[in-house]
Amino acid sequence: MGELSNAIRLVALDFDGVLTDDRVIVSQDGTEAVVCSRADGLGVYLMRTAGLEVLILSGETNPVVAARGRKMGVEVFQGHTDKEPVLREIMETRGLRPEEVVFVGNDVNDLGCLRLAGVSAVPADAHPEAAAAADIVLGRPGGRGAIRELADLVLAARRDQTSAGASL
Repeated sequence: MGELSNAIRLVALDFDGVLTDDRVIVSQDGTEAVVCSRADGLGVYLMRTAGLEVLILSGETNPVVAARGRKMGVEVFQGHTDKEPVLREIMETRGLRPEEVVFVGNDVNDLGCLRLAGVSAVPADAHPEAAAAADIVLGRPGGRGAIRELADLVLAARRDQTSAGASL
C-alpha cells in the first residue's frame, strides 16, 4: 500500500469520473459537454505551483478533455483505452519510480494504472472494484472537489515530511 510522501513527482488523473462527475451532456448536434469543478482546477494549480507535474490520462478522445487540460496547463494523453502501458511509458521516459507517482482513477478501466502507481486514489463515488484497489478513497466525489482534496493531502504530506526532516 502506497503512502503520500515528499517523493511524489507526478500526479496522473483520469478525466471522466475524476475531473468530471462522470456525466456527459449531449446536444442535438452531437456536441458533448461536461461539468468540471473549479476547486479541482485550483487543486491542480496548487500541486503544479509546488513543483509537481500533473497530467490527464483519458480513454476518451474528445476536445473537451484537451480544452480542460489547456485551461489547467497540464499535458493530456487521450484516446488510450488501455491506459496502463501509456502510464508505464510516461514513467520510463521521465525516469520515475512507482513511489514517485500518484494515479487517480474511478473505474475498472483504471485498475492497471491504480496498481502500477506507487500511490493510487479514487473519488468517493468510484466503482467498488476500483475503490478496493486504491490506497486512498477520497471523501469527495469525482468532479466535485476530489482532486482539490487530493491536492491538500499531497501538499500536507510534503510539508509534514519536510518539517520532520528539518527537525532531525
